[in-house]
Amino acid sequence: MSIASSRDAVVTARRRFFGEGRSVDGMLAAPILRSWQRCAGQGLDVSRSPLVEPPTARELRELHERHDRLGRLARPELNALQGDARLTGSVVILTDAAGVVLDMIGDGAFAGRAAQVALRPGVSWSEADTGTNAIGTALVERQPIAVHGAEHFFERHRILACAAAPLIDPRGRVAGALDMTGPAAIRHVHALGLMRLAAEQIEHRFFSEGFERCTMLRLHTDRALLGTPREGVLAFADGILVGANRHGLDLMNLDWPALDLARLETLLPGVRPSEQIQMLRGPRGTRLWGRLIEPPRRSSRVPAAAAVAAPAPASPAGEVEPILDAEMMAQLSRAVRLVEAGIPVLLLGETGSGKDVFARRVHAESARRSKPFVPVNCAALPEGLIESELFGYEAGAFTGARRQGAPGLLRQADGGVLFLDEIGDMPLSLQSRLLRVLQDKQISPLGGGRPVPVDFALICATHQPLGSLLAAGRFRQDLYFRIAQYVVERPPVRHHPDRLALVRTLWRQLGAEEAGVQLSAEVESVLAAYNWPGNYRQLVGTLRALLVLGEPGHPVEVSALPAEIGAAASACDSQISVPPMTSLAEHTRSALQAALEASGGNVSRAARRLGIDRSTYYRRLLKDKDRG
Repeated sequence: MSIASSRDAVVTARRRFFGEGRSVDGMLAAPILRSWQRCAGQGLDVSRSPLVEPPTARELRELHERHDRLGRLARPELNALQGDARLTGSVVILTDAAGVVLDMIGDGAFAGRAAQVALRPGVSWSEADTGTNAIGTALVERQPIAVHGAEHFFERHRILACAAAPLIDPRGRVAGALDMTGPAAIRHVHALGLMRLAAEQIEHRFFSEGFERCTMLRLHTDRALLGTPREGVLAFADGILVGANRHGLDLMNLDWPALDLARLETLLPGVRPSEQIQMLRGPRGTRLWGRLIEPPRRSSRVPAAAAVAAPAPASPAGEVEPILDAEMMAQLSRAVRLVEAGIPVLLLGETGSGKDVFARRVHAESARRSKPFVPVNCAALPEGLIESELFGYEAGAFTGARRQGAPGLLRQADGGVLFLDEIGDMPLSLQSRLLRVLQDKQISPLGGGRPVPVDFALICATHQPLGSLLAAGRFRQDLYFRIAQYVVERPPVRHHPDRLALVRTLWRQLGAEEAGVQLSAEVESVLAAYNWPGNYRQLVGTLRALLVLGEPGHPVEVSALPAEIGAAASACDSQISVPPMTSLAEHTRSALQAALEASGGNVSRAARRLGIDRSTYYRRLLKDKDRG
């Protein structure tokens, strides 16, 4: 079929479907028609433009911090595709699991045109928000999708030609999408294939972090493809399958529900670990080539695989645990007792303040530590899939459902701890279902079936002010009182009583002593005085970067600091650096006074110089006067 006739067929299908309400079966690719039907069923009006709100600079920064790992693992593919995108007048886009654009590179001129239809970082391109498009539809369908011109749901998106592939993590969850978008007047016939291959590269790279303690099985029917992104990968912890890619599952005739159930000895009886390539016999008698590699022996400092659901490590892989002072240790002890008694705990705190790590510590120290810890980011789940992801579904419950059905995340937490992060972003329609589960202690999967009893301890977290959401009617009051029976506030880094000691402790935890890398006294002073709006996540990320840039025997200097932190350092008067033999109280008094004098008596400006907020400055100033 030619491009012109294809365009004519789509125009005819639009007239019949949207204008006349007639069937268009056979006139469109099946995924496009299913998407049109979903969008119409959700009440989207094809004659109107989608309503989008561009994010603030702070929201965009928090979005990037929240998805730092995904961005880092996808960066090589984005860079590799940049040249191809420029040659074809296109852009390459990385999104999170909800379809929110994280990064966009490629042709600058087309990026400007794309921004006119809100295709820019921080904007959601989920089906629920932006109608039929390659990103949103690929996330719902869980398969690569191309959407060209008038195949888009909304008229104003007809200028776009898009191809996207979903990114599936080793636990079978949608992690994001990779998309190439260009002008509809130019059909890039290789775009979909490029996205599929790039997505495989990123999914293969997912195994480079978080599986240090797993036995890895890498296999393929073609010996030459071992070690490439086309190989199958399966990860085993204590002989149980805990992670895989789609190639690996297909080669072993498995699907995602096999995670946490399938055993290596059953799948490949008699196989022995070996760095050498060995011939294996697959479950269908297929000859396979593979390596079974045991984890290297390391010290207990190495974090366990973050992807393993049962039991979960106290901290996600690669995370440095925030320091708990005496008060927080007491709160941790109380939270453990409450979780063991089945009483929900609510964690409040800014982004990056360590709510996730605190929840994992509670699980690790509770009687449920041998059972799963199941984290669910309510803000990251695609709106069209959140219900099925949480509550599970029966076989054939909806188009695209897995043939065996799926248990859902709530059932996966049975016996363990369910951690609902960003609970404030859960849609109202699902809040009532969650409340019913908490009351009845049983789950009814989509598509019918008998209710299934569940037993899990609940920990929720949010950075949002739930009081404001309650007043605005965006959060159910009855659910709030159900989940907030005990509230723990995670303080931001800027409120830490001794940030210099905090910096030094985290620096040691990162292994700086073993590496022989030191921070200069000036760098320590700058890091201790900085405001850290991204809290522990930003602080630890900065320290990691300095550790990489540092050299043994040469202290890391201020010139190595990130630009925004270096700018804050240059704004501070040199008088507020920490004297070697001065007490913390004396240093604080000197810093407060010096900043105030340098700011001409302006308290707000003095607080900004020190990297703290105005109320904190007043509180410390009054405290210092009381001591005097």
